[in-house]
Amino acid sequence: MSWLDPGLGPGTGAALALALGLPLAVRALVHRGFRIPCRPEVGTPADAGLPYRSASIVTERGRRLFAWHILPPGGGPAPHLVVMHGWGANAEDMLPVAAPLRQAGYGVLLVDARNHGRSDRDGHSSMPRFAEDLAHAFDWLERQPEASPGRIALLGHSVGAAAALLTAARLSEPAAVVSLAAFRHPEIVMRRFLALHRVPYRPLGWLICRYVERVIGERFDGIAPVNTAARVRCPTLVLHGADDSITPPEDSEAIAAALPEGLGRLAILPGFGHDTVDRMEEVMAPVLAFLSEHLSAPLNSAATA
Repeated sequence: MSWLDPGLGPGTGAALALALGLPLAVRALVHRGFRIPCRPEVGTPADAGLPYRSASIVTERGRRLFAWHILPPGGGPAPHLVVMHGWGANAEDMLPVAAPLRQAGYGVLLVDARNHGRSDRDGHSSMPRFAEDLAHAFDWLERQPEASPGRIALLGHSVGAAAALLTAARLSEPAAVVSLAAFRHPEIVMRRFLALHRVPYRPLGWLICRYVERVIGERFDGIAPVNTAARVRCPTLVLHGADDSITPPEDSEAIAAALPEGLGRLAILPGFGHDTVDRMEEVMAPVLAFLSEHLSAPLNSAATA
């Protein structure tokens, strides 16, 4: 789980590094450590028996996002979820989420963030850019005849979950949010990353964090899920694996505690690690119950195309 890829222009990166007094070796560490593996999808939803259409969605600076729109049973209009993957993943990685959702009567939009999957490249990646892409995908879905206005929710995993919370804090339209394995604060993520590379927080680690803030154009405190959660105005289900070795479940506990009273629900899942989506069928009962309650969608395990 990381924040920045090596796509910065050399002039911009060098200017920022010099402004902050970062040694070139440290700057190289940051860019190398935050490199995104490019993994285009190799299959399609049809491999899982899901009817779909491919979509091209315009996001910031005219870049295009690749997405799969998995059509709801009966063709709609029906409640939908916009689903965002985590760092280095793609839409195909989230297919385990889509199958049980459609079976329950929902349409699903699986999106590749910029620099991921088949979406356009666009310089650096960051959680705020994930949120920008999620917001544009939400807007696109609202205009589709298969979607039911006012009944579109967000679901994200890891960095995608943090982006879903940020999007919900900035938009008033989402009907609900499902957060899977989110982290609570970017500074904590950076400290873990630095400790892994044996970089002391003072002074180099602190300077690296400020450098990353300059690059992504956001202060960590302003985008931290534990802070954005307080501005979310829709029902939110926060899920986390009890055995997550990448992001501890305490992070989701802090996020759930920060949500406005009456809007948050927390579930810590025994026996699960960070990649909850790999076994999503085992945790769909609370997710579907939550969605049915807040999207007014009747559960229909026998739904067919």
